[in-house]
Amino acid sequence: MKDNDSQLLRAIIVDDEELARQGLEMRLQNFERVQVVQSCANAKQALAAIAELEPDLVFLDIQMPGKTGLEMIREIQADILPMIIFVTAYDSFAVDAFKIHAIDYLLKPVENERLAEAIEKALQHKSQLGAVNEKQRLLNLLVSLTGKSPAAIGELMDAQGESSEHADRLAIKDGSSITFVPIKDIDWVDAAGDYMCVHVAGTTHIMRTTMKELESKLDPSIFQRVHRSTIVNLRRVEKVSSHINGEFHLTLSCGSSLKMSRSYKEKVKHFF
Repeated sequence: MKDNDSQLLRAIIVDDEELARQGLEMRLQNFERVQVVQSCANAKQALAAIAELEPDLVFLDIQMPGKTGLEMIREIQADILPMIIFVTAYDSFAVDAFKIHAIDYLLKPVENERLAEAIEKALQHKSQLGAVNEKQRLLNLLVSLTGKSPAAIGELMDAQGESSEHADRLAIKDGSSITFVPIKDIDWVDAAGDYMCVHVAGTTHIMRTTMKELESKLDPSIFQRVHRSTIVNLRRVEKVSSHINGEFHLTLSCGSSLKMSRSYKEKVKHFF
């Protein structure tokens, strides 16, 4: 069953034009590995559907009244951000689309060959994520068997032979200027593709780096992952709440609420 799930893309279609939604949904019926779980007419509906259903993939129109597709994406917490394939009549948005790491970009009317290519890209990307999650499951198992900290096990698994010293501050480039952010002031961090969003006292700084690179600069006794794409400052956590769906939420002193997966609760519980 799990093997089949890994080859299936649960998808949402978001377009303000009803005929466009219906047409794309009909065409996607020709792809056995794509299951359309909801069709949405605007960003508000789509944000609610993504939070509830957590789809693998969203076919997203960019130019919509009220809130554009690009604006909508920036409101989704990175730890539940699905893969995005933009579908639009305007190719001028392509650069902005790929800045936020879209899987692909399709022009209307969508050609069948291009649609097939985009779906194949999404399947490959999901497969790569699955490999990362397998490593995390192994890490959790080793933690429970050995009693060692996740940070120590992670270093052994990576086996890079590198010494990692934890910095006091991050240097974040913004155009021609550099902002130095004291690491102790960071509330939480989430990832969006090759970019990291560093949240500090209500301000979000954008870094072009990877989760692994940033994590190596942070003290693991203070900063821990609570989801595959979220790192939290444990000293900012005020409350851990369980939900009926089996997930957990962290409430931070800054007011942010972050979703934490069950496996990561086991990972960080000894820090609280």
